[in-house]
Amino acid sequence: MIFGGEALDWSVLRRWVVRNGAQQPALINMYGITETTVHVTCRRLSQEEIESQHGSAIGRPLADLRIYLLDQYRQPVPIGVPGEIYVGGAGVARGYLNRPELTAERFLTDPFSSDPQARMYKSGDVGRWCASGEIEYLGRNDTQIKIRGYRIELGEIEAALVAREDVESAVAVLRGEGDAKRIVAYVVSTAARGNAGDSPDTVTAQLLQVLQQQLPEYMVPAAIVVLDRWPLNANGKVDRRALPEPQLAVPLVQALPQTATEQRIAALWRVILKVEHVGIDTSFFELGGHSLLAARMLSELRSQFDIDIPIREIFARTSVRALAGYIDELLMHAALKEQLVSNPADSREWVEL
Repeated sequence: MIFGGEALDWSVLRRWVVRNGAQQPALINMYGITETTVHVTCRRLSQEEIESQHGSAIGRPLADLRIYLLDQYRQPVPIGVPGEIYVGGAGVARGYLNRPELTAERFLTDPFSSDPQARMYKSGDVGRWCASGEIEYLGRNDTQIKIRGYRIELGEIEAALVAREDVESAVAVLRGEGDAKRIVAYVVSTAARGNAGDSPDTVTAQLLQVLQQQLPEYMVPAAIVVLDRWPLNANGKVDRRALPEPQLAVPLVQALPQTATEQRIAALWRVILKVEHVGIDTSFFELGGHSLLAARMLSELRSQFDIDIPIREIFARTSVRALAGYIDELLMHAALKEQLVSNPADSREWVEL
């Protein structure tokens, strides 16, 4: 039984091997492209591997083909680093019928072959080499985004999510415009199903914690949305345009800002983060904040309160409560210092304080 065309859904295969095993019939995972006529890699799957596997390992290239994983300059990438999949060898087609421009764009001279006539196909797919010498498929390179100066493969975020046993599948997308751009992840999770299932909020919190440990800060989604099922298009694939907008706002059940300082900070966050509600203990970064928005907030706080706040304090005190307490302390010391300057007789008490 040969699988191809889409990344494997391990949860379906696990149910299969529980009933039938993985020997009769043999289960083969293959990566293929029409332009390379047609299969490129091959990997036989074992029952033990299926029961513990995550991601989408597609194996090694077939004997008459070559695979290159190249960066944006068409240079080979190291083990573990994502690169676009290029395919060379006997299976590469001659091109697209009556499409010379597209043929020139996709069918390129193979610089790694000793044959000057050899060509390679630029697939648009992204993968990375594993230490075992096999390839892990990550997704399409049209899911590569650039946010706050960083180039990000959304497929890496999706791969980190589906590495969890309770995540059946995942999709990451970019939402918003300008400074409000945010990465949002969507998952279908077994942990949120059934009467004994965890709530979507619990699942989201657990997944965010996992991603914060595995990915750099700029790759961690601003929100994770748990779905019962995927919206599909006419071809039976995930319709990314039909994915629901994330709820980045904090539920009203959380404590709301009370003091004047807390309310001023919360009002500023609502404008900067474009959210309706701000809880007193919710992190600025959990609401979709990032380093550029934090710098903007710092500038506004310095202007509004007429005090100097070190940038490190914004990252150390990420909730309204913590930040307001720090600002109130600065304001108290500034007022006391002004009073002592106007009344030097109190200087001894100031030194003791």
